[in-house]
This record gives sequence, C-alpha cells and structure tokens, in this order.
Amino acid sequence: MAEIVRLALCDDHAVVRSGLRTILAAEPDFEVVAEAGTVADAERMAAQHLPDVFVMDLNLPDGNGLDGTRKVLAASPATRVIVLTVHDEVAYLRRAFEAGATGYLLKEAADLELVRAVREVAEGRHYVHPRLGAD
Repeated sequence: MAEIVRLALCDDHAVVRSGLRTILAAEPDFEVVAEAGTVADAERMAAQHLPDVFVMDLNLPDGNGLDGTRKVLAASPATRVIVLTVHDEVAYLRRAFEAGATGYLLKEAADLELVRAVREVAEGRHYVHPRLGAD
C-alpha cells in the first residue's frame, strides 16, 4: 500500500460525498483528491488525478456506476474501484466485478467498514461486503 492512499469519490448526492469525505479524510493515510457527481466528471477526475482508489455509486444521472467504473479504469488503469451502493443483490456484485471493480460495499455499512474496504482494495485485494458472502 502506498504511504498516502489518494481517493476519489463519485455520488450524485453532495451530502453523501461530504459524509464520505469526512469519514475518509479523518484517516491519516487517506487523502481525498477529487469528487464527482456524474460518470463524465468521474472519468475526467480519474484522468486528471490518477487516484489509487475510486469510490463509485451505481446510480448516477448520466449513466450507471458500471459504465463509470469502466471509464475510470480506461482513464486511469492503476486505479482500483469500490462500488458503494444500496443494491444488495449478488447479480449487481457480479456485474460490478465484471466491469473491473475490485470492491463492493453496501451503503448500509458502518464507517469503519468503508475504511476497511478502502484499505483492502488499496493493498491489492478484493473486498465484498460481508453480507454478500465474504468476510
């Protein structure tokens, strides 16, 4: 894992992004370098900032987080994507990993679970929310 994990966030709700930023920026080895509210912004932020980890919502106004994941990875191939979503169906999980995500976390997760997911993915491991079959 890099000394400082550089993060980007994509969610169409400003209050959700603010909450994520607050949780993640409280970690001394995390730095939030970019935020986006659309797939287009996520792609642009990935290319501009080359974050280590990109936290991506699935439901966005100009597309979905699966397309967003593909575009982020095309713009910044070394970035690892964590899908953060309300969708708790295994089919969404599979589609997210097929799109290139390396993490899948439900929005019901506690703040410590988000931090754990980011750390796991930043260290090169896959992460799946425990309720969906991985611990």
